Amino acid sequence: MSADRRFSRDEGQSEFDERVVFVNRCAKVVKGGRRFSFSAVVVVGDREGRVGYGFGKANEVSDAIRKGGEAAKKSMVTVKLAGKSIPHEVTGICDGGYVLLKPAPDGTGLIVGGGMRPVLEAAGVRDAVGKSLGSKNRLNVVKATMAALQSLRSAEEIAATRA
Repeated sequence: MSADRRFSRDEGQSEFDERVVFVNRCAKVVKGGRRFSFSAVVVVGDREGRVGYGFGKANEVSDAIRKGGEAAKKSMVTVKLAGKSIPHEVTGICDGGYVLLKPAPDGTGLIVGGGMRPVLEAAGVRDAVGKSLGSKNRLNVVKATMAALQSLRSAEEIAATRA
């Protein structure tokens, strides 16, 4: 059940863009039948360089999404951007997820798929090209994309380490 919906809350946190990447239904067989539980991967960002992801589990879909959103807000990190794109080519790895991200000229848009698009949109990246080379598991792709974004460095930082 893939979803790309935005949920806005009136708790004073409306400045964040919250996106549900994936909702998974799990069934446990008990004496009376099946007992369902849900897990949700949620990405939260301010579209200005801050982004985080969260994983929530509960017996109801809405509770899982809420828990994932709360976890995402706690795990927010700042990403280095070069205008509307990323400063340089970067790769990210998490478990089986392997992601390659490249900067793109203005007006190109986001040419990415899977779990990368909500992460990059929430971070504020508008022009980039990406490829998911490993697992298709959306949680691992989101984690790998976050790892790639965290390893970005600005031109000044790279020049300072070379000097």
